[in-house]
Amino acid sequence: MKPVGVVLAGLLWAATAVAGNLELSGAIEQGGMMIGRVPAGSEVRLDGETLRVSPDGVFVAGFDRDADPEANLAVVLPDGGVEHRTLSVTQRDYQIQRIDGLPPSQVTPDEEALKRIRREQALIDRARAIDAPRTDFLAGFVRPVDGARISGVFGSQRILNGEPRRPHYGVDYAAPAGTPVKAPAPGTVTLVHGDMFFSGGTIILDHGHGISSVFIHLSRIDVREGDRIARGDVIGAVGATGRATGPHLHWGMNWFGTRLDPQLLLD
Repeated sequence: MKPVGVVLAGLLWAATAVAGNLELSGAIEQGGMMIGRVPAGSEVRLDGETLRVSPDGVFVAGFDRDADPEANLAVVLPDGGVEHRTLSVTQRDYQIQRIDGLPPSQVTPDEEALKRIRREQALIDRARAIDAPRTDFLAGFVRPVDGARISGVFGSQRILNGEPRRPHYGVDYAAPAGTPVKAPAPGTVTLVHGDMFFSGGTIILDHGHGISSVFIHLSRIDVREGDRIARGDVIGAVGATGRATGPHLHWGMNWFGTRLDPQLLLD
């Protein structure tokens, strides 16, 4: 065994140990993102799913809000040898958040609204399914809104007008409408929509290997699909569009369909 010797652009990673040809860093916990390094040409599987490995041996994976306490990692080396690791995934407790006063039509949408929601969700799912070879996520992440108060945290269970809803999958930054929103990491814009039912003005920024950020409730959008974005570039402005009780930015992150906690990735 030897200590992890990789520091990724100043990220505050919770480093794990290294066994032989496998190096891991990141937050191995519910909502966390794990980055690994293996010899070039290796194959990596997590719980039986084959992961993308970059030409220089980098891979990434995420753990959902309700991930099981253990995950199984296997590395098939270029010479055919196999290394196995059982990962202990830290379990978390989550807050309960109550939001009252929302329009009933947004808490319990009618059939026409449901059709619209399904169409919009299909667009989001398509963007999140992209498996680009870029490794923009290695650049590290910064807060997308300067000086804003955190008004909502990842994993909290929302109760809307007294009715339990799905957990909150992201972090909310309360700030005045019009406050600039910056890209937290480099990426490519894969979705722009000015008026989604739930999320209003929406941007998805792809960071490679299935890692993506979504920014919602925007009052202004300054990018187009296909744009290449650098960390710190202004991509839009805080708003209260869609289902929102006041101006704020919701920043969510995914590894494909797996929801991640952005706060675990910040520099």
